[in-house]
Amino acid sequence: MWRFIETKMKTIINNTKNIIPGLAIALLIAAISKWLESLLPIHLIGASVIALFIGMFINQIKKPGKVMTVGLKFTSKKILKFAIILLGASLSIGTILEVGKMSLTVMVFTLLTCFGGGYFVGKALKLDWKLSNLISAGTGICGGSAIAAIAPVIDADDTDIAYAMSATFLFDMVMILAFPLMGQALGLSDMAYGLWAGTAVNDTSSVVAAGYAYSEAAGDFATMVKLTRTLAIIPTVIIFSLINGHLKTKAQNKEGNSNAKRVKIAGLLPWFIVAFLIMAVINSLGFIPTAVSASLKSISKFLMVAALAAIGLNTDFREMKKSGINPMIHGFIISALVVIVAIMVEYFIGLV
Repeated sequence: MWRFIETKMKTIINNTKNIIPGLAIALLIAAISKWLESLLPIHLIGASVIALFIGMFINQIKKPGKVMTVGLKFTSKKILKFAIILLGASLSIGTILEVGKMSLTVMVFTLLTCFGGGYFVGKALKLDWKLSNLISAGTGICGGSAIAAIAPVIDADDTDIAYAMSATFLFDMVMILAFPLMGQALGLSDMAYGLWAGTAVNDTSSVVAAGYAYSEAAGDFATMVKLTRTLAIIPTVIIFSLINGHLKTKAQNKEGNSNAKRVKIAGLLPWFIVAFLIMAVINSLGFIPTAVSASLKSISKFLMVAALAAIGLNTDFREMKKSGINPMIHGFIISALVVIVAIMVEYFIGLV
């Protein structure tokens, strides 16, 4: 008995030692990225994207060795899932009521555009369904957070995650500059512009930048809409869990695997998403103090940045180039469609 316990303890200690180097470098890059983000006069680029690109840059100079690999894999997979769980503590179902039915109407149409239009665009460009839907999720929901939440559910490769992040980031940079100019040209009110920016711009930091560049009132409303939009992560992750499980079973049956098991819904929903949902419900019921919720959100965001740093360190740009320019075209088309659909819905419901 004691020998068994001793063996287990040694295994745990050895595994921990193997994890530390990769985890430490990812956390260091995350800290540097947060610091660089804080130096920017306005939030043009989020720390998660900075960390991803720093990691990719380091990979081009020197690929991580065996000492780093274990910890980087642990950070990009396990730490990422833990960060998603903590993110649930900052989400409130009640936020929907704060922005009203009009924002939900616009979001329904933009989400249908992203995933419906994204499906056909991805097919036309002959993209892998995982990469195509990661780009659609990043565009339709909340940039890097949505990509990070859905990636583990569909078993996406690090290369796909990096490409999806890059595609949504590049269009965001254009939107930060273009949205205020387009809003002025269209003569939008603060509320109409805030709703437009909150539903059509991808990443949270980009929504904040585009919103407050128009006016303080527009920025406040855009941020509120964006928080509501983030809640779409919950049903989206569940749906993709079901899709991925169905495709796995279908592939097993096609290969003639007689031992293929019938899909069970309970097994399709990953444990960390269950924990994420539980945290969101607990927070919605008011059991998590505001200060604690804010702290957990900060920790979640930092760990997510560290996970993306690890993904960047594992990503070879040469492998990304093999995918060609089609993923970027996909991101541009879907983002442009969302911008157009959002303003058209606002027009038809009488906000413009």
